[in-house]
Amino acid sequence: MKLHSYLITDPALYGTDVDTLNASLPWVLSKVVPDFALFRDKTTAIYPLLAHRFIRICRQYGVQKIILHGDYSLAHRLGADGVHLMSTQCDAIAAAKALGLYVIISTHTHQEGQNAYHLGADAITYSPIFPSPNKGTPKGLEDLKEIVAKIELPIFALGGITTQAQITAVKECGAYGFASIRYFISIKE
Repeated sequence: MKLHSYLITDPALYGTDVDTLNASLPWVLSKVVPDFALFRDKTTAIYPLLAHRFIRICRQYGVQKIILHGDYSLAHRLGADGVHLMSTQCDAIAAAKALGLYVIISTHTHQEGQNAYHLGADAITYSPIFPSPNKGTPKGLEDLKEIVAKIELPIFALGGITTQAQITAVKECGAYGFASIRYFISIKE
């Protein structure tokens, strides 16, 4: 079974302006094209402008599913493929699905995963699997195996995934994919 890759941006690594994004994102995508890519920046005042540029660059490189963070209306307006909702946005799943968006939602417990499944999400991220800055106690691989066995939904392992060995480990747990910020930045040419 193929393990799907999910790139997540961080403004500290991809920049907070169009020029920096224009330089950093193509640099990463020239090394590896992920199956999914998420533009995530919770603080910028120019999110729509940066998101629009992100979508254009990802399309040029052939990313299969281009995702925006949190705002399903904006994702629809800008022509993104989907939206990644926060765990507190379960009530937005139906509205996002009604717009034809692929919906991924963040989860941190088995109950949140079950809830996302019942509300019609297309996939979830489950985190943190490994130690990750400011993300709390890692769930670990055994817990990942348990949720994969419990929920009939594509599950992206997230949190602290920075090495090929960790990617192999989450694949062996049966995860649909892995999501990471730092892994994609650290790939050598």
